[in-house]
Amino acid sequence: MFDVAVVGGGHNGLVTAGLLARAGLSVCVLERREVVGGACVTEEIAPGFRASTAAYIASMMRPEVIRTLGLTKYGLKMTPCDPLLFVPSRSGRPLFMYQDARRTAAGIEALSPRDARAYVEFDAEIKRLAAHLEPFFMEPPPALNGGLASLRDLARLGLRMRRLSEEDAGRLMLFLTASVADLLETRFETDEVKNLIGCSNVLGAHNGPMTPCSASGLMFHSVPGGDDLSQGYMGHVHGGMGTISEALAAAARSFGAAVRTGVEVQRILVQNGRAKGVALASGEEIPARIVVSNADPKRTFLKLVEPGQLEGPFLDDIRRIKMAGPCAKINFALSEAPVLTQWPKETTPAERSDFTVCHGLAYHERAWDDAKHGRASAEPYVDCVVPTHVDPTLAPPGRAVLTAFVQYAPYHLKEGDWRTERDRLADRVESAIEEVAPGFRRSILARDILSPADLESRFGLTEGNIFHGDLSLGQLFLGRPVPGWARYRTPIRGLYLCGAGVHPGGGVTGAPGYNASEQILRDWKTKLLR
Repeated sequence: MFDVAVVGGGHNGLVTAGLLARAGLSVCVLERREVVGGACVTEEIAPGFRASTAAYIASMMRPEVIRTLGLTKYGLKMTPCDPLLFVPSRSGRPLFMYQDARRTAAGIEALSPRDARAYVEFDAEIKRLAAHLEPFFMEPPPALNGGLASLRDLARLGLRMRRLSEEDAGRLMLFLTASVADLLETRFETDEVKNLIGCSNVLGAHNGPMTPCSASGLMFHSVPGGDDLSQGYMGHVHGGMGTISEALAAAARSFGAAVRTGVEVQRILVQNGRAKGVALASGEEIPARIVVSNADPKRTFLKLVEPGQLEGPFLDDIRRIKMAGPCAKINFALSEAPVLTQWPKETTPAERSDFTVCHGLAYHERAWDDAKHGRASAEPYVDCVVPTHVDPTLAPPGRAVLTAFVQYAPYHLKEGDWRTERDRLADRVESAIEEVAPGFRRSILARDILSPADLESRFGLTEGNIFHGDLSLGQLFLGRPVPGWARYRTPIRGLYLCGAGVHPGGGVTGAPGYNASEQILRDWKTKLLR
């Protein structure tokens, strides 16, 4: 019998497994696919071409995870994305966004000296406010059950809030509840600057830049992270995103964890209200004192837990979690790297590695309008990364890989289905890139299209949601995954959640897995589980 069975070898499941094994527990990870990582993988998309097929940038990977598990020893190497992105413009006034706000402002200066000054002030303000949220990122939400734990958590929360000035408290509320458009309209005068800030902060969300609360994405992406604790850190992973998962698996194995691939968990075994292990599709049963699910909450409780083991409000709340993934992913194998007409004459490989096709907030909102009515966007928002500019080993010499994150692609289509719509969407994405990089279409050797339906079937993401549930305010913090169950435990004793469906949410951060392991170890040490 194992102390812990982890269902799913996604990056958060591997983080949990590694930390629990490091603490001395016997751990077994069970992954359905032949490769670990879940959606954080590197896969061949054409002979000799490898791409990060789903997750494509290491965004806010937690330094606590990197250091505690020693991931650099197992091959993890990241190059910071700098610039963060390049946004071409139909007005002929493109902009770079760099990690250094002053360098970004220098590019804005030619458009508007006023906006250049405002950008530096805005960047400093949002990072200052995000720093107040960072302590909550790496711990469970506060207990509110009236016990000693609740009093301790509330006292800690109160002490943190005392550090927040009345003015910053009001500004924080504004950033969490305003729309991106409203926030930017009052601060900047040029459409290009508004678009530069707005287009990268609704990734994977069920909203457009004019939707109330959409500005909360600005806060989420500015929470301190990365191996140097820089705010908003993003990095290209050498070898693709699968290198993160492979390093995590190697670390877990070094601490004694068993990591099995090609084994599908069919059922979580429950007896007298307590998790007792798992049953595989092969018929094998694996007993365990603790079961930790890296699957999303809906898949865990509506498919893996047998009907009848749970009922009432909890199950109703699980069914109500908003999923319906709004995005698609398309990976291209290219005969040559794209060349954008608006790039400056002298650009570095790093400056050619990221660009976003989004021609203004109104363009972005129209793309969202299509999705609201059950249609894939006629003119999609496309976030592009050319990883071969940073890591040429991902393609044959002289060739390139481009990976495109596409919004919007609603899981539920009003007409037709994704079997026919997927290629039509890919054609529109090609046209969008062709507009800014003439010749792109003729360079395409192969394309790997992942609609929301494909994200579900390949990676087990319910309704293709990359975050295991929408990152709306109602589904964050105390509301994640459902109200009353935000501390990684579940109504079934000994069954925990560790994936992106729990606090603090999605992205390749490792934070949900880290926090879940801390909660499990506390319960283990206090003998709540034994």
